[in-house]
Amino acid sequence: MSALAGLRVLDFSRLLPGPYCTWLLADQGAEVIRVEHPRELAKQAKVFGWDRLNQAGRARQRARDMLARGKKSVCLDIGDPDAQAALRRLAATVDVVVEDYRPGVLSSLGLGYDVLSEGNPALVYTSLTLCGQTGPLRDKPGHDPVALALAGVLSRTGEDPDAPGLPGFAAADVATGAHAAFATLAAVMQARATGQGQHVDVAMTDCALVLLANLIARYEDPADLPARGARRADLGLWRCADGAWLVTTDMEPRYWQAFCTAMGRPEFAAWQMDPSRRAEIREGLQAIFASRPRAHWLDHLEKAGTQFAPVNSLAEALNEPHFRARGMVVALDAPGGALTQAGPPVRLGPFETPHPAVLPGTHTAEVLRAAGLSDTQINALAASSAHQTGPSTPATH
Repeated sequence: MSALAGLRVLDFSRLLPGPYCTWLLADQGAEVIRVEHPRELAKQAKVFGWDRLNQAGRARQRARDMLARGKKSVCLDIGDPDAQAALRRLAATVDVVVEDYRPGVLSSLGLGYDVLSEGNPALVYTSLTLCGQTGPLRDKPGHDPVALALAGVLSRTGEDPDAPGLPGFAAADVATGAHAAFATLAAVMQARATGQGQHVDVAMTDCALVLLANLIARYEDPADLPARGARRADLGLWRCADGAWLVTTDMEPRYWQAFCTAMGRPEFAAWQMDPSRRAEIREGLQAIFASRPRAHWLDHLEKAGTQFAPVNSLAEALNEPHFRARGMVVALDAPGGALTQAGPPVRLGPFETPHPAVLPGTHTAEVLRAAGLSDTQINALAASSAHQTGPSTPATH
């Protein structure tokens, strides 16, 4: 049996942190019911050109959405009072609600924690926002780079001492989603012990701040932090003769000694912590790495037993035998052929490959009928949603 079998989650989230949180839960066996807003779907389809796809193209496009896999989809206009009433009935049957709207938005629609917990006292209601439900920046809009900037993370990214750099991936989003999943399950455990749920407040800025946990722990005075780009000589990105890159990490002395010997520069070993020698070491190593292709150096350093890795592209990472052996790369049987996706980063026992993401509204009738709505009510809600989304919404009755 899956670790989270029996856990029911009503998922209002739309942006990366929330869907990442519920993706983690779904991959461990939770029943995640995704609430999709027809007007938002129509707007998204128009922006990305998905409205011009045929039915098979839409099914394939949706199946690629890795963070929606294994989830049920209910398509409802949450601004419609009848849909709100249906969602309140549905919320009375779940353990968890996850949402990522601006503070107060769902409350204004009668879908906030105060209302939903009245009919479900053990409900865990997890809200993911940029800056949280409290504080002077509570209502500030923004996405991942804003969270990283406020938390001081952007001040540490990049090699250029004169200018910070964007990391090129959604660091705050993913960190927030992972922390939200942890917080949600902790709150579920407490609710099952006490019978009382709670509103879980997860802020991207909070989760971004702890990305600097090692620096906060190491330097009592932040003013003592080394300048951006002032890394140790044994940590580096090295370009090889074929233009490919590899990386070395900050090594323990015995690894550094072996590395310097393998590179033909044993004198570098004694200079590891000497800032005055860093430029000389880097220039010397770069010249050596530039003399041979990366394949040579990967084999050479593997034999020397040092700390290194190729700088893989995403395609190379997905084909890395280690990830495939660990189940971190999976093939989903999807419309139009198999899809390659990332597996769950944590697996508790054997992982059953889930079904790919389904078209919006696929489970509307099934889920609402189980919540006690009549077919007449379900058909009316489905018809309203189909009218707003257009042809991308499948029949639900």
